[in-house]
Amino acid sequence: MSSPSAIDKTLMVLDAVLEHSRFTDVVNATGLAKSTVHRIMASLVEHEFVTQADDGSYHPGPKALRLAGHALTNVDLATVARPVLADLVAQTRCTVHVGLLNGDEAIYVARLDGPKPYRMPSRVGKAIWLHCTGIGKALLAEKDDEALDVHITRTGLPARTPLTHTSAATLKADLAQIRSRGYALDDEENEPGIRCVAAVIHDHTGAAIAAVSISTLSLEQSIAQVALMAPAAIEAARKISAALGYREPTS
Repeated sequence: MSSPSAIDKTLMVLDAVLEHSRFTDVVNATGLAKSTVHRIMASLVEHEFVTQADDGSYHPGPKALRLAGHALTNVDLATVARPVLADLVAQTRCTVHVGLLNGDEAIYVARLDGPKPYRMPSRVGKAIWLHCTGIGKALLAEKDDEALDVHITRTGLPARTPLTHTSAATLKADLAQIRSRGYALDDEENEPGIRCVAAVIHDHTGAAIAAVSISTLSLEQSIAQVALMAPAAIEAARKISAALGYREPTS
């Protein structure tokens, strides 16, 4: 394998600065010599891609932040998600959606159908409730207790089907399970005869902004079978989040 070029080394250092503020941590993250990292950091500071604080720590500079802002302004979630959703359909042969959080609702911004003779009663642009959908519950599970209580009081948890959570206690119990296992299930809670599994999508700041779901008919798959598709939903959400700039916390 050839050694990294000067451009490669510069990008390695800049990428490391986004994760680490201390010089020694940047050196360890890149695996480059201290002298090389020092030289590159000095150039990045000079050109305002990196700034150095009074305590010696390094942080993204105004030019890096300006570039990030321009890039994020032009990010379209549906466009970013589409290749991931196409792979998800090929893997599961089910209808898949991405729903974007919008206040007390989520809005479908992307949908791809599997090779089935039926179509789900959904469409891009349709608003869905949070407390009774896989996408919605995946998003609610990310809220703290105060924000969740505000949402419950404001919406009243109206019923969509006989299986909808209409009490705060049952909804909170479900959300606790979602946090524990990392995915949400909708067991005919929003539409009779339809089940789904969903996982949350994070943006570059770590905020939960959307979720991806896999939907099927209850006649085709039991809720246990739907849950078996959770790893696929989680992986799709992880890929979309990464494309949006999200970096998973390191342990």
